[in-house]
Amino acid sequence: MKLMIQIPCYNEAQTLKTALNALPKQIDGIDIIEYLIINDGSADDTVNIAWSWGVNYVVNFRSNRGLAKGFMAGLDACLRNGADIIVNTDADNQYEGADIEKLVRPILEGKSDIVIGARPIDEISDFSPLKKKLQHFGSYIVRKASRTDIPDAPSGFRAYSREAAMRLNVTNEYTYTLETIVQAGRTKMAMDSVPIRTNQEIRPSRLMKSMTGYIKKSIFTIGHVFMMYKPLQFFVTIGSVIFLCGVVVGVRFLNFYFHGVGNGHIQSLILAAVLLLLGFQTMITGLLADVIASNRKILEDVQYHVRRMDYDGVKLEREKQGKSEADKKE
Repeated sequence: MKLMIQIPCYNEAQTLKTALNALPKQIDGIDIIEYLIINDGSADDTVNIAWSWGVNYVVNFRSNRGLAKGFMAGLDACLRNGADIIVNTDADNQYEGADIEKLVRPILEGKSDIVIGARPIDEISDFSPLKKKLQHFGSYIVRKASRTDIPDAPSGFRAYSREAAMRLNVTNEYTYTLETIVQAGRTKMAMDSVPIRTNQEIRPSRLMKSMTGYIKKSIFTIGHVFMMYKPLQFFVTIGSVIFLCGVVVGVRFLNFYFHGVGNGHIQSLILAAVLLLLGFQTMITGLLADVIASNRKILEDVQYHVRRMDYDGVKLEREKQGKSEADKKE
């Protein structure tokens, strides 16, 4: 059983070594632990520090491509190098490295495909009251969209089985955390959550440069997730509200009309017609989007089987090479 721990990095020279030192060197039930960093266009000494510490692999981006792209590139590299379990953690040492054993245990026991670390959000002193509320609200929305009970959706401290990692597909460029939960929940993957510890913040968050920006991007991400994975509900809800407004305006016009004063309220009739038509078209858009979503599910299944043939073929070839080299030594 091979565990690979991946760490997305962007100019992490000051904190990376601390995060790496906290990672476990052995875990019961795991035969091999290897370490991989995703260098997301760092301009400092991040890569040299990683190599000098002893990481096994480095995935390099020439420019900063964002957390979501880095996450998916890390999964690809881990799968190609034969990982049976993949753990994602942060380079800022936010999460307690020793808790990785908690993350992988449900996967080792065959209970889960994805395990997400649940931070004690209300106890984290580095989070402002507004950020704590936003974290809870975002998790609530994701639970509704994914039909799961994950308490800390934005947490990046998580473990994936090989099977689950091959099924993930992130389209959002901002972050992978919310979309992967919704996707996993909608495809009925076994997910679990375990309580974890956090460390004191040693640098400001790179993902949240300002509270206003964080709110805007979070709203966009949640809306994108709903539109992608629950398109019928998303568009029908919006269309129904617009259609209802048209009905109200239309009833108002009819009231004036039957009282003999309709001539002065033609604008209400025009507005009602526009709103009714717009609401109806939005609901039709929801039906079309639902059909497209069904096709996307078929494409995701095809993608999974292609990935499985690719990654398992590479893994088998590596095992053959390893066995051949072992035979030569004997």
